[in-house]
Amino acid sequence: MSSDSIRERGASAVVERKFQHRQLLFLAYQSLGFLFGDLSLSPLYVYQSIFSGRLKHAQNEDAIFGAFSLIFWTLLIISLLKYALIMLSADDNGEGGVVALYSQLCRSAKLCLLPNHQASDEELSTYRKPGSSNGSIPSSPLKRFIEKHKNTKMALLIFVLLGACMAICVGALMPAISVLSSVEGLKIEAKITNKSMVSCISCVLLIGLFVMQHRGSYKVAFVFPPVIILWLLTIFMIGIYNIIKWNPRVYQALSPYYVYKFFMLTGKDGWTNLGGVFLCVTGTEAMFADLGYYRQTPVRVAFYCIIYPCLVLQYMGQAAFLSKNLSAVPISFYASIPDFLFWPVFAVSALAVIVASQAVIASTFSVVQQCHAFECFPRVKAVHSRRWIPGQTYIPEINWILMIISLAVTFGLGDKNRIGYAYGIAYLILVIVTTCLTSLVIILVWHQSPIIALAFALFFGSIEIIFLSSYCTKIPRGGWIPLVLSAVFMVVMYVWHYGSRKKYLLDMHDKISMRSILGLGPSLGIVRVPGMGLIYTELATGVPASFSHFLTNLPAFYQVVVFVCVKTVPVPCVPHEERYLIGRIGPQSFRMYRCIVRNGYKDVYSHENDFENDLVMSIAEFIQLEAEGASGNAEGSVDGRMAVVRTSGKFGTRLLMSESSAFEERNNINLPGALTLTSSKSPTLKRLQAMYEQESPELNTGRRIRFELQNVIYKDPRVKEELMELVEAKRSGAAYVIGHSHVKAKWNSSFIKKFAINLYSFLRKNCRSPAVGLNIPQISLIKVGMNYHV
Repeated sequence: MSSDSIRERGASAVVERKFQHRQLLFLAYQSLGFLFGDLSLSPLYVYQSIFSGRLKHAQNEDAIFGAFSLIFWTLLIISLLKYALIMLSADDNGEGGVVALYSQLCRSAKLCLLPNHQASDEELSTYRKPGSSNGSIPSSPLKRFIEKHKNTKMALLIFVLLGACMAICVGALMPAISVLSSVEGLKIEAKITNKSMVSCISCVLLIGLFVMQHRGSYKVAFVFPPVIILWLLTIFMIGIYNIIKWNPRVYQALSPYYVYKFFMLTGKDGWTNLGGVFLCVTGTEAMFADLGYYRQTPVRVAFYCIIYPCLVLQYMGQAAFLSKNLSAVPISFYASIPDFLFWPVFAVSALAVIVASQAVIASTFSVVQQCHAFECFPRVKAVHSRRWIPGQTYIPEINWILMIISLAVTFGLGDKNRIGYAYGIAYLILVIVTTCLTSLVIILVWHQSPIIALAFALFFGSIEIIFLSSYCTKIPRGGWIPLVLSAVFMVVMYVWHYGSRKKYLLDMHDKISMRSILGLGPSLGIVRVPGMGLIYTELATGVPASFSHFLTNLPAFYQVVVFVCVKTVPVPCVPHEERYLIGRIGPQSFRMYRCIVRNGYKDVYSHENDFENDLVMSIAEFIQLEAEGASGNAEGSVDGRMAVVRTSGKFGTRLLMSESSAFEERNNINLPGALTLTSSKSPTLKRLQAMYEQESPELNTGRRIRFELQNVIYKDPRVKEELMELVEAKRSGAAYVIGHSHVKAKWNSSFIKKFAINLYSFLRKNCRSPAVGLNIPQISLIKVGMNYHV
């Protein structure tokens, strides 16, 4: 090898490393605006919550130092050691949160209660972590026990839903306490002492905050990181200033000895107010829950280098100030600010509250979307809200529900400490759920010794249980709010999952057997009309009963029939080339196919109308692979007669695809080198279509995708005939057939089952329709009525 080539390789390696470093720093910069806003706002209310109630007038310098020591060690153990060091490694292909932990458990053990799993799902590239060798590791007794007992699976699901419910409560309570804490700064300079006035101002700001989320905060999202950085720099400088000016000896409180002195001085009252200390780590869960937008290394760099030092110095500075100004505890943060900096700091804090609240609300949308993907939440409309962060969504219904809860809490309680109790309990239960799920992940996913998992659970869990025992005394003083809210959300989520599972099992029981389909003969006993019929079903196998119900009432159907099943696989994202699983139903002459669309729990349905095009290309590829005898050996997943065809090297070369206008399609203007296809539509239907397009100009705008069959010689003439029929069916148009279900409980069911099924039926009638969730065009939709008695 020449010296020139060596120098070139070295130069390219240096350039690549510089690019990676710049990308790392940019992601760390972005994460400051979206992951750490909530955590960085905790200095606004932590000390006030600790020294409330009976401790309000019982503090001295040692008690202040003891409170800071508790804060320091809580931040060190929970935020730095547990989350930044350990939890960020428990990701699911880069995704975090309780649903991501549950997804990993579902892949490692058969824990999913919805029986739509297929063997081909396990061959997805994102199904296993790189380097995992689960096949060679013997099954653990815990895994066998959970898989054997259905009640254990149900209990685990309920536990996960508890964590998701608490995450939703956090999305409603965090804006309330943050806005109220920021506005309370007006008590110093503006001399506003009326609590009702402070609550009214807070409610106005909250309304504006949620309306901004509705309008689309992506328009101003580029200012989020600078605002949080400015806020962190502000509290960092104020902390150093207070340390130097008021009490440089505060560094001594880093010793855990002051934790002992704190409880010696405060006794039972110190334990009762211990929950206020936990507020210093609220927001830490976000660095794990929203990990998917960034990566582990940038998040760790941002936390280690910026967040943690700034918070420690800010809390240390407040402790130094309060040790010499004990009467300033109720407004410690704003009281510790120099007079000439009050209004600038107040403005920065207000902006930081808005930014942090926007991020927390967006994280709540993500949790709801993931629960919906696992059939644990009613259908809601999910739209993209921030274009510069891929995958982030906005859910209008949840936005307004959170706003109503936040306004009710702010105006109803009007007390920052009581809202802090509710917020702390919600966050603490979420943290406990995460700890328990991570312990299971250590055993079932990481295949570590149960001793390691038990040590993890005991070390972190015992600390969290101590905080929870303190919060139990605060339940009558606002702590009941997240418990009531989570109970309501839990009932809705569990009932939806229960009803969906019962309906799916009934669909499986009533599905049409292949023997019945084969007995119908090549013509299926019905009139075949031009076009393509897409029958949506939740079944991954078999023919749904809605198909026979349709034929019973209208014995005519389209020349090409495709049974489409959209299901969620327990992975964050499914690569586009592995998403479509194509197969055939019945003999070749039936022209019946099955398409299973596999999505991850983080995948969002695109609003682009490209599903039909992808479907036609995939079916054409399957037809030719089957004729070549490669359908069973095609690269990718194979499930019986089904295969992933997009991984074939010839995919996209079998058909000619072009853009065409409505005029070209009606008049059969073909591409050069393509076979001439004559439309099977009658002249009357063509005239009706032209008249309809003139009346609906929005359908005639732009250009459309059209497929043409290449003018080549096929070894099997039946393949050419089938492909021509597929292209002609696509040109004639597609109709979407979906079941319109009415679910009722049986007359002899128990009261609890009737309540659950009737509530599920009520939710189905009042939530978004399946057509909206699947982006089915209403103009091409056909609904088939179905009654279910479960």
